[in-house]
Amino acid sequence: MMNDAVQTMDAGSAQPGSEAPMLECRGVSRNFTVGKGVFSGKKNLRAVQDVNLSVKRGEVLAVVGESGCGKTTLAKMLLGLLKPSSGEIFIEGEPITDVDIRKIARKVQPVFQDPYSSLNPRKTLESIMSLPLKVHNIGTKEERRQMVEDIMAMVELPKRLIHSYPNQLSGGQRQRVAVARALIMKPEVILCDEPTSALDVSVQAHILNMLQDLRDEMNLTYVFISHDLAVVEHLADKVAVMYLGRLVEYGDKANIFSNPQHPYSQALLDSVLTPEPNKGIPEIALGRGFPNPLDPPSGCSFHPRCSKIMDKCSIDSPSMYDVGDRKVECHLYN
Repeated sequence: MMNDAVQTMDAGSAQPGSEAPMLECRGVSRNFTVGKGVFSGKKNLRAVQDVNLSVKRGEVLAVVGESGCGKTTLAKMLLGLLKPSSGEIFIEGEPITDVDIRKIARKVQPVFQDPYSSLNPRKTLESIMSLPLKVHNIGTKEERRQMVEDIMAMVELPKRLIHSYPNQLSGGQRQRVAVARALIMKPEVILCDEPTSALDVSVQAHILNMLQDLRDEMNLTYVFISHDLAVVEHLADKVAVMYLGRLVEYGDKANIFSNPQHPYSQALLDSVLTPEPNKGIPEIALGRGFPNPLDPPSGCSFHPRCSKIMDKCSIDSPSMYDVGDRKVECHLYN
């Protein structure tokens, strides 16, 4: 495995002779205009703010954080479904704005959270999985049928289910169909948005193990969006922690899990339930509730909930600092 899968990229390109990252974000932000009511006018929602990261071929980057932190908005931009308000996204060194949407679809494919709603209930599995091939005019009807059978075998779906409908399948089988539909175009990147959160725990393990096997077999690159830290620890190589649209810490998974540096990362990991009976329910040192993204705090966005707050935290926004083996956005490391 390559060790430098995630790194902050400066304005320049990859060094001469080095392989360009599969996906790269440089100063990516996305804003939305939101109406607060008939008499209240509109406000600006900064869903993603100044994100810099990259992931190389064959690596698994996990993006974690609370609901509403900007994970899914970032995913939609990586898929080409949303344009950044500022900054640039690159696929293998090429700006995503210069790439045809069909070419993006052949390189990057999503697996969504809910297999119950992401599959058309009126279509058979063959129709669902062969649709991307039809859209891209790949193969004859017979060839597409063979491709469907091959991909079903790869995700361990019985061939006899090819004429079945989604409502005839279990949750785990539906998610395997979603994975098969994403893989049938032989993409290089799979973007998984909470792919196991709607499944039973026992089924989650089977899906995660399958994703790992497919990664090895097809040399896939994963961007894995999740709030389940146990899943992230099982699957990821690198971790990017987001809070209120900002990237606050990222680096190697093992180092972040063993020694988190940002106070928010520490609180997230402290909140994980443990099977040890004597530890009870963990205390979460996050102060008051999640702030209003339409009215974010001044200075550091995390300071109202931080246990290590300093005077300047409420005034000045911190920069991203190199802290040993990772990047951390916190005044503690200035």
